[in-house]
Amino acid sequence: MASPRANSPNFGFLAKHDDVLVRHGALAERYVFDDPNSALVKLRQFAELLAEHCAAYTGIALEERDSQLTVLDKLWNARVLGPEVSQLFHGLRKSGNDAVHSHADDRREALHQLQMARKLAIWFHKSFGRDPNFKPSPFVPPPDPKEAENALQAELERLRSALADAELQSAGVQKTIEEHQRLRQEAESAAQVAYDDLNAALEIATESEHQLERERERYEQRLAQLQAQVAATPSEDREATIAEAQQQSTEVDLDEEATRRIIDAQLREAGWDADSQVLRYSNGTRPSKGRNIAIAEWPTSSGPADYCLFVGLMPVAVVEAKSKSKDVAGAIQQAKRYSRGLNVDADHASPGGPWSEHRVPFLFATNGRPFLRQIAEKSGIWFLDGRREVNHPRPLEAWYTPEGLTDLLSQNIDEADNRLANESSDYLPLRDYQAEAIRAIEQEIAAGNREMLVAMATGTGKTITSIGLIYRLIKSGRFRRIMFLVDRTALGEQTSNAFKDVRLENYQSFADIYDVKELGDLRPESDTRLHIATVQGMVKRLLYPDEQAQPVPVDWYDCIVVDECHRGYNLDQEMSDAELTFRSEADYISKYRRVIDHFDAVRIGLTATPALHTTQIFGPPVFQYSYRQAVIDGWLVDHEPPYRVVTRLSEEGIKWDQGEEIKVLDSGTNQLQLFNTPDEVEVEVDQFNRKVLTENFNRTVCASLAEHIDPTLPGKTLVFCVNDLHADLVVRLLKEAFDDSYGSIHDDTVMKITGKADKPLQLIRRFKNEQLPRIVVTVDLLTTGVDVPPITNLVFLRRVRSRILFEQMLGRATRLCEDLHGPGEDKERFHIFDAVDLYAALQNVSQMQPVVARADITFEQLVEELGTVQDDDIRSEVKDQLLTKLRRKKFTDNQIERLETATGLDRQGLINHVRRSSPSDLAEWFGQHDVTTSILMEVRRGKTKYLVSEHDDELRRIERGYGTASRPEDYLDDFRNYVTEHLDDLPALLVVAQRPRDLTRSQLRELRLAFDQAGFTEAKLQTAWRETTNQDIAASIIGYIRHVACDQPLIAHRDRVQVAMNQILGSRPWTGPQRKWLLRIGKQLEQEIIVDREALNDGQFRAEGGFTRLNKVFKGELDSILRDIADAMWQTAV
Repeated sequence: MASPRANSPNFGFLAKHDDVLVRHGALAERYVFDDPNSALVKLRQFAELLAEHCAAYTGIALEERDSQLTVLDKLWNARVLGPEVSQLFHGLRKSGNDAVHSHADDRREALHQLQMARKLAIWFHKSFGRDPNFKPSPFVPPPDPKEAENALQAELERLRSALADAELQSAGVQKTIEEHQRLRQEAESAAQVAYDDLNAALEIATESEHQLERERERYEQRLAQLQAQVAATPSEDREATIAEAQQQSTEVDLDEEATRRIIDAQLREAGWDADSQVLRYSNGTRPSKGRNIAIAEWPTSSGPADYCLFVGLMPVAVVEAKSKSKDVAGAIQQAKRYSRGLNVDADHASPGGPWSEHRVPFLFATNGRPFLRQIAEKSGIWFLDGRREVNHPRPLEAWYTPEGLTDLLSQNIDEADNRLANESSDYLPLRDYQAEAIRAIEQEIAAGNREMLVAMATGTGKTITSIGLIYRLIKSGRFRRIMFLVDRTALGEQTSNAFKDVRLENYQSFADIYDVKELGDLRPESDTRLHIATVQGMVKRLLYPDEQAQPVPVDWYDCIVVDECHRGYNLDQEMSDAELTFRSEADYISKYRRVIDHFDAVRIGLTATPALHTTQIFGPPVFQYSYRQAVIDGWLVDHEPPYRVVTRLSEEGIKWDQGEEIKVLDSGTNQLQLFNTPDEVEVEVDQFNRKVLTENFNRTVCASLAEHIDPTLPGKTLVFCVNDLHADLVVRLLKEAFDDSYGSIHDDTVMKITGKADKPLQLIRRFKNEQLPRIVVTVDLLTTGVDVPPITNLVFLRRVRSRILFEQMLGRATRLCEDLHGPGEDKERFHIFDAVDLYAALQNVSQMQPVVARADITFEQLVEELGTVQDDDIRSEVKDQLLTKLRRKKFTDNQIERLETATGLDRQGLINHVRRSSPSDLAEWFGQHDVTTSILMEVRRGKTKYLVSEHDDELRRIERGYGTASRPEDYLDDFRNYVTEHLDDLPALLVVAQRPRDLTRSQLRELRLAFDQAGFTEAKLQTAWRETTNQDIAASIIGYIRHVACDQPLIAHRDRVQVAMNQILGSRPWTGPQRKWLLRIGKQLEQEIIVDREALNDGQFRAEGGFTRLNKVFKGELDSILRDIADAMWQTAV
């Protein structure tokens, strides 16, 4: 027998949805003054029930172990809750938790949360009760409790007055004092009657508390029925319901008193003692030692400040509080007035200053609304550091803690900026461009910029640059604590080791000098200066915290350095990256941005490949060091013109005529089907191995590769395929091709390393450190984050659509590798073999193109992630997505029959089993019933089929990519014409032709960059010369220019240096030290082409005294000797 319905004065309208909602609201009303702790607990339970109904109405799957926090997160992520409604839900959750643990018996808090629960109830009814125009009656306050404190009595008076005003307005009666008083008394009497009726009904239903378990069972049955009804509705209807809930969220109205209560709670969460009704200046509240307090209505010469924040006796901030409807950004102006007009009493501690006209350093303004970037000026907590006139207000997600403001006050930003500007970075082990990058960042910071991006090519030392930068920023006092954010655990461990290993001043590492927290450390200590964390870890800490987790302060870090901040190239990948646990670019970037937005910190992004979303977060690069620049400077290896493998099929495409029989492979069942095409079918090379399986094309390409790559010679090869199936095919064909060309080869010479390989990380280590494998076939696992310096060949058998991924793939082969081909024979070039015309398609793509979104995740991936993902919250999300996909998928009769045979469950039984099982139990169940996954994949892959081509193929030619020139001799002619036409345009070019002895290193670099931009590199020139003349001459760019401009013979640069140095060494008698230094200068010339005063003041020469010391060794003649060497090298002509 159901319990009698309680006639709740404030929640009765919820009976349309469920009596349990009304009952919990009524119990809270009953206990609000007699037992406020119980009332708060009932309100928390009310919010839980309301959230479960929201999930049911919108088709969001919940499981029994879901905490209220988890449920609210799911509703937020599904966009069911707007920020205002989410804030109210969490307020009820937190106050209920506090009531359970603290037993504070706070009647004012209970009354406030009762009002907030009613606002949630009204939102819920308007959103899900198909009644968006619902006009609720005013809130009916409870009768006066016994011995009500002043603040509570004042709140009740305010509520009854508001109720009377509403009655007057409804009746259209003119407002008089007498009429208002009469209606207020009537409202109080009516409230007494209503609450007496409520209590009487609850007294009659004394068994209701004992029957809660049975009521809960009936409630869950009704909720299940609602879920089933919603699941049967079109997805468009659910989206419309969510949109209505979002709209109604924006209309939730909070009066000034409610806003103040929310602000009080926010301040308390940040560590301040706050209660704007009790802790007021007018009530006699004053600051005291050892107490961090927010005192309301603090007097100033321009009116009372809404709050003044004190750390002990020291005033550190003033706050202007606005109502929700007011813009908050502009309210900082009022806070400025308070700061100017506040007098620091003699018995108070001075914060310093004044700063210009400000007597309090920090200013805040808020309207209590959660921060939302889309309406930044109307939300969040706006903050201004008033100590510098050039500072501007900025929004925060939460309040500074007392410790955070104290630390900020202790910083002298101007002094720190001056120290950075005046201190050399020579004590750091940096290359020139790394020092330039640090200077650029420091200048941006000094200019007040808070977002900056640094783009440095893969392999140019972003990690060592970061260590040097962070050390200087901490040492100077510019920042108190820096977070180094990475996107993979492996990168975090690598970074942690680097901070321990790289030696800075006095042969100490950063970790020797400062406290460093690593990946496993959840909270920094007060003396922590660096915290290394993953995006995933911070997302869990901030967005999916445990119920009892302490909040993460916005002032934990004042600088965040984000490594590999481009993130997004992974969206072209086939496999699920279980380590990343994000499934789309939008999902990743949204959470990633929420992490860095949470902290009041300067953001520095490091990347090799800037993407559009990267610049949206960090702005345009403040420093760039490209792959081409690194090649010119000798820090990375260049590639020769790519080999373009052209076959008949790749050139003409694969065609089936109308009516021709086509074989189709169903990848879900692995069965071949035949059908006759009604129209002509044509597939271009970009869809090879993606839409059409063509073994003959791959066989032809592999045979060609075997002619150009000897697996017994030094150097390794990386082959990029479309997917795992394609990779298996290519491994087989490459082994056959190498056997045909070189006889039998070791089976491990060619190996597949993908996410589906056995122990892929161990295989990667083998590829990097051992002789075998020599040729590795991959999909995405080796596109980024893995350094294998011996790679000398890249093979593209797949088209990718992401410019970022393409550049990361190229970056696998760019690293230097000493003695690769024998002692003193370093890796100088790498080769590209392109069978799908990828290089030509992407080499000129703009560096700011957005990347492509990834396809929907499959059932197979979801089931796999249930067993591999370690994070419980993420596994729950995986299970939710699996359940949602199950509910939306339609099964054939045959599939249902097979499902029942294999598992004993029909479609609905499977759905119920998934819903009730934990993720770990579910992973085990799918492992025992793996046929279920196959059946589910059939459901998805009914339309995912591959065409199977058996068309014959043949190699037509192998071209080299010389840009617009089709032949190497044409390329050399273009180079000759470019030199001739630009002799007068490029001053450095004229110096090379007429006075090579006067050429400086900076001029040489400018010249190389100009020729590089025009498409003329040493690697391409050397290759074109070899293919035209059959002579392999490793001449320098200067040698090629003088060959065409001065008709000087083309000589290998090393030979040219050796001839010149022999001439100089034999030109006069030299002392032993002089002779040794000349030999060292010769070795340097082989590497750098020019050795001048600048070169001798750099690198190892600088460490041994530089030009000044060497000049003494040569009796002051060093300048003249260097010119003589240049003359001997180039035999000055013209």
